[in-house]
Amino acid sequence: MSTFLELGLNEDLLTAITDLGFETPSDVQQKAIPILLNEDSDLVALAQTGTGKTAAFGFPMLQKINIDSRTTQGLILSPTRELCLQIANELKLYGKYCKGLNVTAIYGGASITEQARQVKRGAQIIVATPGRIIKYVNSKAIKLGVLKNFVIDEFDEMLKVGFLDDVHYLFTRIPGDTKVIFCSATFGEKIQHLVYHYLEDPKVFEVKKRNIGLEQYYVRCDEDKDSVVVNLLRKFKPAQCLIFVKTKAYADSLAAQLHT
Repeated sequence: MSTFLELGLNEDLLTAITDLGFETPSDVQQKAIPILLNEDSDLVALAQTGTGKTAAFGFPMLQKINIDSRTTQGLILSPTRELCLQIANELKLYGKYCKGLNVTAIYGGASITEQARQVKRGAQIIVATPGRIIKYVNSKAIKLGVLKNFVIDEFDEMLKVGFLDDVHYLFTRIPGDTKVIFCSATFGEKIQHLVYHYLEDPKVFEVKKRNIGLEQYYVRCDEDKDSVVVNLLRKFKPAQCLIFVKTKAYADSLAAQLHT
């Protein structure tokens, strides 16, 4: 089992990794990071949600970004705004010690004015949904002429919701030497055809999510549920956790408490 240090990550990223409590790289990270750091080939990573894909392509992208340049060097395409925001937030955590780094999320349903202001500041990495990023590219507010990395996350989901034309459009706007990373949970015939249409001799690997046995418990709680949730998380320290609540307002309130 490799360590993050052995994968060749720099000191800024290793410090952030320590802060986040990461101990050992996941399977997809062990396979993807050395390729993206040391090789010029494109990559197809077949891995499900929850396997550590964002860090697998995010760490190498962050390490190779030219912080002194305000040009867009990395573009990550996401099928939904929720995933778009999640990826952007994770990259900001990973790059917290990269002074001058600007990661910007571009997605529909939010203020174009505010997003444009962030882009104008100079976003080295943009995480976007297809429709919104194409508006910026068409208006020349975002220029992809020096793009170094293009990630299409959850490509199978992208196809299900009809974003193939948008993906194709973006491929016509990026430089020929841009490194492309496809992430997908499946690799059916249609996806293979499209991947090999866009990429020439990419590295392809598959990582299957481990099946983990579940144990169920319950805690009787009549009041101060927030404190109970916090104490349970502190005790069990889950790598990932899904909390169901009744309302959006309570979800926002609890999320804010957990961030503090």
